[in-house]
Amino acid sequence: MKVVIDTNVVFEGLTKKGGASRLVIEAWLSELFVPCVSTALIYEYWSVITRKLSAARVSRLDPVLSEMLDHARHVEIYFTWRPSSPDPGDDFVIDCAVNANAVVVT
Repeated sequence: MKVVIDTNVVFEGLTKKGGASRLVIEAWLSELFVPCVSTALIYEYWSVITRKLSAARVSRLDPVLSEMLDHARHVEIYFTWRPSSPDPGDDFVIDCAVNANAVVVT
């Protein structure tokens, strides 16, 4: 199953113990689904993590996020669906999901 994971879920899953977001990250690393990412989504993951966390925490999470992205399928964006989200900042997530033909957007 192809899945696009929202930045908030990635951030919460990497920074908090327990909870649904952490389970999503563990499933990602266990390759229980096919995570799909676009270039814009990758930049968003890194931007949020580096903006919200100290340099020391970023350096500890860097290998984990890198491993996650190594297990992800990169999606080229050939068509955009703007405007389509109630939050225009999430349009690139929808673009990734549509272009990947993803089943789930978390």
